[in-house]
Amino acid sequence: MPLKNPWFETVAEAQRRAKKRLPYMVYGALLAGSERGRTVQDNTDAFGELGFAPRVVGHHAQRDLSTTVMGVPTSMPVVISPTGVQAVHPDGEVAVARAAANRGVIMGLSSFASKPIEQVVEANPNVFFQMYWSGDRDAILQRMERARNAGAKGLIVTLDWSFSMGRDWGSPTIPEKLDVKTMVKLAPVALSRPGWLWRFLKARTLPDLTVPNLQPPGGQAPTFFGAYGEWMQTPPPTWDDVKWLREEWGGPFMLKGVTRVDDAKRAVDIGVTALSVSNHGGNNLDTTPATIRLLPAIAEAVGDQVEVLLDGGVRRGGDVAKALALGARAVLIGRAYLWGLAANGQAGVENVLDILRSGLDSAVLGLGRSSVHELAPDDLVIPPGFRLAPGAS
Repeated sequence: MPLKNPWFETVAEAQRRAKKRLPYMVYGALLAGSERGRTVQDNTDAFGELGFAPRVVGHHAQRDLSTTVMGVPTSMPVVISPTGVQAVHPDGEVAVARAAANRGVIMGLSSFASKPIEQVVEANPNVFFQMYWSGDRDAILQRMERARNAGAKGLIVTLDWSFSMGRDWGSPTIPEKLDVKTMVKLAPVALSRPGWLWRFLKARTLPDLTVPNLQPPGGQAPTFFGAYGEWMQTPPPTWDDVKWLREEWGGPFMLKGVTRVDDAKRAVDIGVTALSVSNHGGNNLDTTPATIRLLPAIAEAVGDQVEVLLDGGVRRGGDVAKALALGARAVLIGRAYLWGLAANGQAGVENVLDILRSGLDSAVLGLGRSSVHELAPDDLVIPPGFRLAPGAS
């Protein structure tokens, strides 16, 4: 039964609706986290430790929220973070791409996405394709060239994953594939969320749990776990490997997963265009500090040489403003838009982006700024000991 009012006013409400609409194993996969979940919690709590220092007179009637990321214009400093949306919605990343295009923002597409890059670029031409160091160099080059040929405008390379296992609250059961035996076994779970099931049946499909962007030429798309297994078994890259990949791509290149000042400096040395201060949304090494605590030192160290972005814990437009004030050029959002997608499809993602835009605009107004580029540390109340700088000399 459809909601009387599908619009929601906060990301927290989108999360509540997602929890009600998704089978528990799908919602659990989105919630994710690792071990005790300390990093997931700190990512959001740390934003609440920062206060605003608003001005009372001199506000600007017109405010510019636009910027560019790796040379690509965006209507506001928010980028869709590359995440797999397996089983969330039958339209998957295509729905997200359309929503991002309608709101004028950049789409990051995961190599583990449920939709092929060609379809996503057709829905939104401003796409950054994300890759892991997985497989041999020939396979990596093939995937990269496919992204280039499809029209991707930048590459995001994520290297911070260390395959942390186990969650104190339990991990969801995710099948290898949906064959008849598995569908019979999972039928009670699907029937417990009839609205979710109806979406897929109406689209005449079921989640196939494959990753089409890792499909080899002339071969079949691997399953999610097949691709994950290849990734786990690939020897980790060196800085020389990352430099090779950056040179082979030859265009805008973002390194995602930086938490240390010394790593940020190494990234500059190999010629990256941008880096994202990220702890993989708390899904990697638990007790890694919130990224907003790490951002200022990294931005001060390398922000005059490369673009510095942040992801992790962004739930409000005010969070975006705080990140920009501490040196970020833009933020990436993950769970926030996934909950919007689960709550109301493409319109739900647009709803989330509208929430962030409204909150950011309110912050820029209240702080007496005319542009997001004017936000600065003195717009904030920063508690003692908030800033952290691992890897600083």
